[in-house]
Amino acid sequence: MEKKRIAVIAGDGIGVEIMREALNVLKVVAPDTFVFEYYKAGGEALDAFGVPLPEETLEGCKQSDAVLLGSLGGPKWDGVPSHLRPEKGLLGLRGGLGLFCNLRPALLYPQLAEACPLKNELVEGGLDIMVVRELTGGIYFGERGREGDSAFDTERYSKAEVERIGRKAFEIADNRTKRLCSIDKANILISSQLWREVINALSKEYPEVEVTHMYVDNAAMQLVRNPRQFDTIVTNNIFGDILSDEAAQITGSIGMLPSASLGEGRVGMYEPIHGSAPDIAGKDIANPIAMILSAALMLRHSFGMELEARRIEDAVSSVLDQGYRTADIMSEGMTLVGTKEMGRRIAEAL
Repeated sequence: MEKKRIAVIAGDGIGVEIMREALNVLKVVAPDTFVFEYYKAGGEALDAFGVPLPEETLEGCKQSDAVLLGSLGGPKWDGVPSHLRPEKGLLGLRGGLGLFCNLRPALLYPQLAEACPLKNELVEGGLDIMVVRELTGGIYFGERGREGDSAFDTERYSKAEVERIGRKAFEIADNRTKRLCSIDKANILISSQLWREVINALSKEYPEVEVTHMYVDNAAMQLVRNPRQFDTIVTNNIFGDILSDEAAQITGSIGMLPSASLGEGRVGMYEPIHGSAPDIAGKDIANPIAMILSAALMLRHSFGMELEARRIEDAVSSVLDQGYRTADIMSEGMTLVGTKEMGRRIAEAL
């Protein structure tokens, strides 16, 4: 069988360290399945080539079956012009690969319940929320500018843009608990009124999925008041950016959370939601679990390898059950391990 080609962009800061452990896990769970091809983006590419996204990198990713991405950026590049910032490499990858759907799971592991900032009764039994965020439209990509002493950014969506993210969300909800909450600001924003109209029209194609609507300000409150009411959330770019970070913080363990960016085609990009953490780079203390779980998402969504994805997720849970913790999730009575040791123990648990 022809091997799958994975474009690997380790990125900046701790990226190299956490990526190494994710690749080791993939080699154990699916030996002789993948070919890894390495590319540069972000600050590393800026230093080497003068741009945050070299054409070679984008073309290599387009020719691959999936992309694994570490974290990009850091204070080292704070002084560069805005169009050269390392983060532009990430935006260029999303746009160049047509990745309009961002999946941000917020999962509270029972073993890490004490890390949750909410009262125990609000999260008893754990949390498992999937935020589906539209990624290439809305205010981040609308017309913008400055006129004299004023500035503007435009929120704009087409029916087609809402339909394609809506379908992804319905499909995901249909494979979970069949509950979908669409979040907008339809009482004020005309773009949100279109959003709600399209989601309601799509719901007729997915009769088994229960659809509810919620205004974004209320959703922000409900996430900390009663998070267990949510299962799958779909929302626009800016609301999804904010709410997915809030949902992640509820788990109290940002170093544990993966993400996936998907498009219409076969190529998806998978990355942890945390930053490059240059202050701890090279110290063997970064948590590799978010990167490892991102690899599991890749197996599930790009290759349909559900069994192997679950094996990785079960291995992570098993190592947590054994009491091993990296510094960011350390608690009393647990055993502190470094990046390499955590990765090794997860690979062994497989």
